[in-house]
Amino acid sequence: MSAAIETPTLSASTEPLAGLDLYRLFALCFGQPSPERFGWLSGKEFGELVRGLEAELGVEKASPRARRFPSYAAYEAAYLALFEVGVPEPPVPLVESAHTDRAVPQEIVLECVNFYEVLGLRPSGSAFPPDHLVTQLEFLAAVSYLRESKTNPEEVAALERLEADFLERHLLSWLPAALKKLSALNPPLFLRLLNLLCVYARQQVATLAPPRRSAGAGLRRN
Repeated sequence: MSAAIETPTLSASTEPLAGLDLYRLFALCFGQPSPERFGWLSGKEFGELVRGLEAELGVEKASPRARRFPSYAAYEAAYLALFEVGVPEPPVPLVESAHTDRAVPQEIVLECVNFYEVLGLRPSGSAFPPDHLVTQLEFLAAVSYLRESKTNPEEVAALERLEADFLERHLLSWLPAALKKLSALNPPLFLRLLNLLCVYARQQVATLAPPRRSAGAGLRRN
């Protein structure tokens, strides 16, 4: 039975960083603007969380300008102008196929879907496309959750390979290019968060240290 990849309800967390699902955290950060999401991103708990994450990942502390938007209207306008609206496309689309020429967009989307099907997941048609950053992060959150809940060493190793392979083949194949484009525009908040995500993704690959294998090695596709 397939499960839709959905964005969970927002809540400010005071858990230690080690207990946080950082993939899900970043998915929340880059979700569609809403007053609720803006309130969460502007809150004291979120600010402390990001500062703690910067310290843990060894990222240089962000300048004051990077920290927050002055209002919901400014936040919403920046999100739309950066990621969703533009001619012929927005400055920094949050989709993999906009930042790579290694394959046509349809092939990239199909590759993502094939990964998702390893876990019996399918992107929610009413939310984001299969190669959107939020969808990719929700998939990684699912893989990470399963990996941490398994006790069989072979299953754990297979999920580690799946996570690292997806990070290398997809997320890290386009995020650096998106980060470079975003750096040239230097917006508040989003640049800080995307940089943190890139650093975290690279550290995850280094930690998991998988042999280079085909997608989903060790796991049976549905």
